[in-house]
Amino acid sequence: MVKGLLQQLLEAGVGGGAFPAAQASVFHRGAEVGCASAGVSDSTPFDLASLTKVLCTAAAFVTLWAEGKVGPATPVSRWIDGSPLAKNGATLGDLLTHRSGLPAWVPFFAVVLHTVPELRRPDCSPATRLSVRSEVRDAAARSALDAPPGTRTLYSDVGFLLAGEMLAEAEGIPLDSVHARVSERLGVSTHFHRLSTRGQDDRDPCAGRWDGLPATGVLRPRPPAPDQENRWESLAVEPSRPGEVDDDNAWVMDGVAGHAGLFGTATEVARFGQRVLEELDGAGRLAPAALWERAVTAFPGSGRGLGFDTPSTEASSAGRFLGRTAPGGFGHLGYTGTSLWVDRARQVSIALLTNRTELGRDNNRIKEFRPAFHDAVLQALDSGLG
Repeated sequence: MVKGLLQQLLEAGVGGGAFPAAQASVFHRGAEVGCASAGVSDSTPFDLASLTKVLCTAAAFVTLWAEGKVGPATPVSRWIDGSPLAKNGATLGDLLTHRSGLPAWVPFFAVVLHTVPELRRPDCSPATRLSVRSEVRDAAARSALDAPPGTRTLYSDVGFLLAGEMLAEAEGIPLDSVHARVSERLGVSTHFHRLSTRGQDDRDPCAGRWDGLPATGVLRPRPPAPDQENRWESLAVEPSRPGEVDDDNAWVMDGVAGHAGLFGTATEVARFGQRVLEELDGAGRLAPAALWERAVTAFPGSGRGLGFDTPSTEASSAGRFLGRTAPGGFGHLGYTGTSLWVDRARQVSIALLTNRTELGRDNNRIKEFRPAFHDAVLQALDSGLG
């Protein structure tokens, strides 16, 4: 019954112009009870955008926290001593709760595309891409603060870009290798696609394993999103190659970043939510339940935990019902039109993946679709149709 409802909802979203393609998956009480797709197959990977912040960065943090390698109070000066963040006493926890004082977004890509134009070439050397990764990381570390750490909550891609690099350095291996280790232990299959290893991994859409990868845009760099106009000097615009991350800052970092870069299916994203529910019940695949509890619980007055979001009290993208009963809910959104929302009381994990940006970065019909979608799914489950 849930599969039929999902199919109906996704097809209505395509027909209504919210997105050209979509997948959805629902896990309920430990099992997938529905999976559907429109415009693609159930196995087509989507660009997960900022879901990377929870599936990669937050999960890696909790894992390393359990291993005693980092914690919320770990000072960022351990990695970037002398930076504005370090001088103001910022911690890794400040980055993960979006309370670091860093700006929301900075177009780092615009600088390196001017200075390293060979990044646009598919045969750009791995050494050049690695050098640019370091350059972007250092530029992010030098970012001026908009506010002292801990004084206000401001959602920041810059903070998660840095958090991902810090966790990789704490583990002593690249961020995509950290993610591979964590996701294997968790039993979830989502992956980064490095531009420098195009076609060398059968999980890479550029290798031709998958057909019809849903596009999120056709140009590189991407057109500015609303409120990002006139934020960088004019750049030559070229056609975008398929199978590469949408986010331009992640793109110049070889496709691997703490804020964006993961690809995966709705089933795997919803499975991640289910695995976190199991961790909260003491499964211990990655960390004790107490650490997960702190990660998914909102910082007082902010609505954000350690990487995870919680449903807002009004006009939530999770709808009117999800997370309203104690102990609440958690999840995250992604700019390309993706989301994961988990209801702890109902033991429900819902993933909705779309490529709404292919219809234009000002296409915001997803804002109406998402809450109605989650309401319909939960009403069906509550009525016993799941």
